[in-house]
This record gives sequence, C-alpha cells and structure tokens, in this order.
Amino acid sequence: MSFLKSKGFKYLKNFVIGVGAAVVMLGALGKINNYPWGGMAITAGLITEAVLFAFLGIIGPDKDYYWEKLYPGLDNYNSNISPITAGGGAENTQVLRPLDADIVENKLGGMLDELQGMSKSLGSLKALQEVDFSETSEQLKTMHNFYTKMSDAMVALNDTVEDTKIYKEQMTALNKNLSSLNGVYGNVLSAFSVKG
Repeated sequence: MSFLKSKGFKYLKNFVIGVGAAVVMLGALGKINNYPWGGMAITAGLITEAVLFAFLGIIGPDKDYYWEKLYPGLDNYNSNISPITAGGGAENTQVLRPLDADIVENKLGGMLDELQGMSKSLGSLKALQEVDFSETSEQLKTMHNFYTKMSDAMVALNDTVEDTKIYKEQMTALNKNLSSLNGVYGNVLSAFSVKG
C-alpha cells in the first residue's frame, strides 16, 4: 500500500490518465473525421480510461487536510493569509481570538519542552552507549574477592574476640588461684616461723 502513496506512483497514475485521455480525444477526432484508425484509437482510449477509473475507485481518495483551520481565510480567494501564530491578518482574514492563539502557543511550547527532554534522554543514552564495559567483569571479580576476604577477616576477628574473652576469664581465675595460693603460702611460712 505504501507504493500507492509514493510520488512515483502518483506521477505514473497522472501520466497514464493524461495519455489515456489524449488517446480518447484523438480517437474521437479520428472517428468524427472517418479516419480508418479512429475506431481503434477511441476503443483503446476508452478501455484505458475505464480501467483507470475502476482502479481509482478501488484505491480510494487521498486524505483531506483542512488547512483553513491553521490558516483562517484560506478558503476565501481574496484573503490575506497569515498563520495563526502570527496573531491575526488583514481585514479580509478571519481574526482569531487571543485565547485561541494562546492555546496553540501553549501546546507548541509544551511540545517543545517534551522534545528537549527527549533530546536530553537520547544524549544520556548515547553517553551510556559509549561507555566501555570491557573491564567491568574484572572489576566485579576484584570486588567479589575483596568482600570474600573481608568476610573471612571478620570471622577471624570474631573468633579472636571469643578467644580473648576466654583468655581473660582464665587469667582472672588464675589470678584468684594465685591470690589463694599466696595466702596459703603465707600461712605456711607463718607456721614455720612460729615453730622455728
């Protein structure tokens, strides 16, 4: 269907219609003047035109555009036309109310803001596309090794803290035992010094 909307097809369609109409006209002229080729020419031209008109009926008309909404006064032959963004026109032109121009200007401004936002987003995506991720795998492996060693060190530190607590408890018990032993030794010495 896109071929039917192309410039080439439109040119070809107009060319064939024009040539077909010319053949019909020449055939009619030949038939009126009783030339021997007149009958054949008018028959070929009419068949060509019949096929073209059938084809034009099948493909349907082109889309209608209502330009007079954007250019008030376009449908008036003598109007001095200016676009609605110009804010009015000459005496023969329909005059827009200021509110209509403001609405259009606001919508166009909103569209411009959206386009600028899209442009920034596309710029960010382009910058992200240009980033070199080739070393990222190695960096992730290095980070994983670092976190693994850090975790092992935390476990060892935790074990060391537990060992330190046990050592402290044992030193406290030993200190109590030494104090008791010193007391007993002191009593033994006192007992020997009394007998001696």
